[in-house]
Amino acid sequence: MAKQNELKVTLIKSLNGRRTSHKACVHGLGLRRIRHSVVVSDTPENRGMINKVSYLLQVEEV
Repeated sequence: MAKQNELKVTLIKSLNGRRTSHKACVHGLGLRRIRHSVVVSDTPENRGMINKVSYLLQVEEV
């Protein structure tokens, strides 16, 4: 079985004044504060959340 790809996601901008749905996406990815990084699996669900708030994030393939 092939290993699933992973993405390292880092929050680079503040959530102050953002839409509630955008804040929910960031929290859904597991990010808590600016410069906090998490590694998430590369699934369509995670890609959708990342695409929605891409202006707040930095994304790298691991």
